[in-house]
Amino acid sequence: MNQSNFIPLKLSRRAALRTLLAAGASLPFVGNALAMAPDVPHSPAPFPPKTTLLPDDDAFLDQMQAANFCFFWEQGNPQTGLIKDRCNARTPASDAGIVASIAATGFGLTAICIGEKRGYIPTAEAQQRVVFTLRSLWKKLPNHRGFFYHFANINTGERIWDSEISSVDTAILLCGLLMCREHFREPEITQLANQIFNRVDWTWLSEDTALLPHGWLPEIGFLPSRWDYYSELMMIYLLGMGSARHPLSSRTWHAWKRTVFEYDGLRYIGSFAPLFVHQYSQAWFDFRGKRDEHTDYFQNSIIATDVHRRFCLELAKQYPSYSDDLWGITASDSQNGYVVWGGPPSMGPIDGTVVPSAAAGSLPFLPQPVMRVLRTIRNRYGSAWSSYGFVNAFNPQKNWYDPDVVGIDTGISMIMAENARTSFVWDTFMKSEEAQRGMERAGFESD
Repeated sequence: MNQSNFIPLKLSRRAALRTLLAAGASLPFVGNALAMAPDVPHSPAPFPPKTTLLPDDDAFLDQMQAANFCFFWEQGNPQTGLIKDRCNARTPASDAGIVASIAATGFGLTAICIGEKRGYIPTAEAQQRVVFTLRSLWKKLPNHRGFFYHFANINTGERIWDSEISSVDTAILLCGLLMCREHFREPEITQLANQIFNRVDWTWLSEDTALLPHGWLPEIGFLPSRWDYYSELMMIYLLGMGSARHPLSSRTWHAWKRTVFEYDGLRYIGSFAPLFVHQYSQAWFDFRGKRDEHTDYFQNSIIATDVHRRFCLELAKQYPSYSDDLWGITASDSQNGYVVWGGPPSMGPIDGTVVPSAAAGSLPFLPQPVMRVLRTIRNRYGSAWSSYGFVNAFNPQKNWYDPDVVGIDTGISMIMAENARTSFVWDTFMKSEEAQRGMERAGFESD
């Protein structure tokens, strides 16, 4: 196995993906489309049927979400509000890590809203934690033009690992911040949320380009990589266009590429990136029943998720553990370190590892196919469950189970479970003027 495909843990997913793309690692390009299944000619696959959650799914997901919430509550610093990037879920009480991520904190702010709504935590305690977090973000955490460093010391807020000022991780944080403002409607939370959001200078980020950079380093300036093709980027552009103080031009929404892929006759907008790119923006922004001049992004994610499921079934010829009961690969830990993998097209050193958040983060798109996977993992692979829910990854063929959970993967699982159950996050977040203004400036209209 090519060890160059494995990524040091301190790299972000986007940095890891840039590394793989630069190396051309395991990325078989086939013109502008994906290769069809390689056997005999066949009819195009049908559009995935619409399914819904069943009554007994609710209890299962409530147990999962309650466990997920414990990660964000227990592994957050009560004074700074920052939340660990990852944690050993086998022995969480003794995990001494000090690395927080600004994205995990954004997911965590949203998790607190869900936890308060579901009664996992009293309202007063939830509001107090949010207030402490926002005070820290406003007054203490280093920032540049309102954007935050990707990784920070959980106790002090200081930059860690010479990490970049990150546009996407700041966007995830801002989504959590707006979620708290709209949910709690508490005066100090509202004031701090407005101050933090309005401080972000989107015009600086787009000063000489309609394609926003991934980040900025004080040592060298802007990173060369741009948000130039379909991915989790949608939240960045929509938040920027929704800003009242420093708005992005609407032309930025149309600047990035929307490449059309085809697999088994199913066509969708995608990119050479793992499944999470179809999930993250849709954790907060509600694309259901809406479209811009390019596509219906909710339906697009339904197709992309089903294509990924079909891709995993094709991989079962090499890795028999994959089946309709067990599928899902996205950037995650592996037995050999952190790796960016997925498909189609096949990318990274796929070895039969299953990533629970790949399925869980797709709950609103394919409810019953995903529930089938989650129940399989819970019932057949007990070591894949921890005090914080599903571990980050496991390989049933190698009998390897990750000891860790990763904040952003636990977060996407919890949020998308809530959206599938009640649409609470969508309904609450979309009350914000910033979200509404961003989608209006992007040209979204109801179907």
